[in-house]
Order: sequence, then structure tokens, then C-alpha cells
Amino acid sequence: MKIKVGLIGFGRMGQFYLKEMQKSGQWDIVYICDVNTDALELAKLLSPESKTITDERIVFADKNVQVVGLFALADSRKRQIEQAIQSGKHIISEKPVSDTIDKEWEVVNLTEKYDRFSTVNLYLRNSWYHQTIKQFIEQGKIGELAILRICHMTPGLVPGEGHEYEGPAFHDCGMHYVDIARWYANSEYKTWHAQGVNMWNYKEPWWIQCHGTFQNGIVFDITQGFVYGQLSKNQTHNSYVDIIGTKGIVRMTHDFQTAVVDLHGVHETLHLERPFGGKNIDVLCKLFADSIKTGKRNPRLPFIRDSAIASENAWLFLKDAHQHVLPAIGELQTLEEIRERRKHLKNGYGLLQSHRYNLIK
Repeated sequence: MKIKVGLIGFGRMGQFYLKEMQKSGQWDIVYICDVNTDALELAKLLSPESKTITDERIVFADKNVQVVGLFALADSRKRQIEQAIQSGKHIISEKPVSDTIDKEWEVVNLTEKYDRFSTVNLYLRNSWYHQTIKQFIEQGKIGELAILRICHMTPGLVPGEGHEYEGPAFHDCGMHYVDIARWYANSEYKTWHAQGVNMWNYKEPWWIQCHGTFQNGIVFDITQGFVYGQLSKNQTHNSYVDIIGTKGIVRMTHDFQTAVVDLHGVHETLHLERPFGGKNIDVLCKLFADSIKTGKRNPRLPFIRDSAIASENAWLFLKDAHQHVLPAIGELQTLEEIRERRKHLKNGYGLLQSHRYNLIK
């Protein structure tokens, strides 16, 4: 039997979920809900068997719907999670689970008392490369884990392109890297120092580097920013993981098409190249579907608490950056030029408008 689901929010992420749920064959997408009429027209085209609606209450009221997918803006999620709990639905949520950290912890408390499954999309945990690397480390092949270095810089979303409720780049995107570092360390953050740059003279730092320690002594540095050659003729990016143990190292790079993993252990060296995997929505949906069908939560599913911890620490690191000198480099006019260019790009990084048309193709 297929699992009946209602999708609320049919922007970029909602479209990702629809695509992967349709491919898996495990899901019956009963409803697609959005207040935007263009989004619903697209939904009718992509999933004609689904009911397209503007009133989310219909999804929660339908007793046949087992799961709700919450992919609208962050300021709507706490209310929707409360409604899902009241109506007895399983919950898949995008991150963060609300628009303020206090509300996020309220959501944690609600879901941890709830007897249905809930999870959040911390997609890096579901990638084949991080799973492979962590298994290699846990087998002791690089000795004791000592240093975590994570970098993700692209010419991606700029101010005004979707961060209104999820915060500046280091929170919206960076919390994924804050989460994956904690996942590797298997410990909580203890100390940190963050340095940012107010690129283009914008009021918030769109690039931050933070380093510090975990409670178990592991050292980290995380670099994230959507400032990487925004107006360069040919756009590129720099994304890697570099993990150092007392005896060996592991590292990963990717080009958004192929991920390359090098494992330099004491007794073996492995070089792996496989498809990147994108947001790994297919993996999340499969783990969640299997959990519902077996009645046993898959241990690889992130908890809502994991999202709240990552969100809170990302905010703390941002706050710390504001405590130090924040150089303002560039002009707001350059930011306007970037925004204008991104409106017309057909291929680029995180192009919100073009994704709709790419999905149709």
C-alpha cells in the first residue's frame, strides 16, 4: 500500500519532494497545497492525480492522509507542526523548524512527546559520501578523529532571494555544515570564534569562517558563503570536507555532479567517485516510508532536536561574528548587478525561478 501524503508548500523544495516521491512508487501524493496560483498550476501539470488546494486545513482534516510534508516558509512551520500533531499525522519538515530559536525548541518539546514519526531534512547526513567517510572513521582507520575542516562557497543565493525567514547565508545554508560537523564529532560545541565580511556593504555578513572546539576536544573550522565569484564570466565553487585523524586523513570534493572521496587509512587507500546525489530527498523519503511501514524509526533519520541544535549554534556563530570587526567591502550597487544577472541566468547556483522550468523538462 502506498503512503498517503499531503505536501504543503510547492516552491523549490516542495517540487524536489514531489519528484522523488513520484519516482519511488511508495507514495500517494493526495494533496499539493500552496497559496501561489502559479505554483498550483505547475502542480496540476506535474501531478494531475493530486488535489491542488490553497487551504492547508483540508490536508490536516483528511483522516486518510498519513504524512504531511511541510515545505513552506519557516514562519509557518510551528503552526503546521502543531496542526499535524493535533490531527495525528507523521511529519517531514524542511529546516529550520520555525523562524526563531525559541519557537524551534517549542517544536522540539512538542514532537518529542508525540507518538508519531517526525523528521527534518538535514540532507548532508543522507549523502553517500558522508556515510562512507563516517563509517571509515568509526572503523578506526585514520586513528582518533582530531580536526574537522568543512568549506562550502558558491555564487548562490544573495540577500533577498529566500532568506527572509531563515536568516543570512550562514544560518540558512550554513546550519547544514554546523550540523554535519557535530554529526562527525558526536559531541556538542564548546568554544568558537567567527569572522565575517559584509560583502557588497550589505548589513549582514554573507561569508563567515568559524573555528573552535567540541566538548570532546575535536577541533573544527567551517567556512560558508554565497560570495564566490558572483559576477565572474564562468561561475565556479569551492566545496570540500577535509578530516584529519591521528594516523590518517579523509577528504571529499564535489562539482554538484560527481563527488570524489579519498580515504587515506593506515592499511588502505581508497579513491571513490560516484554521482553527487543532490539534496538526497530520495534517501530521506525512503527512510521515512520504511519507518512508517515497519513501525520502527530508522536510526539514520534526523530528529527535530538535531535541527534545533544546528540552528541555535549557527545563530550563535553569526552573533559572534557581529562581536568582531565586520569589514564592509564593496558597494550595494554591485549587489544590484548580481541580482539583475541572476534574474536572467539559465544555468547557475540556486536559481529559484529557473528551477521550476528545469523540473518541467
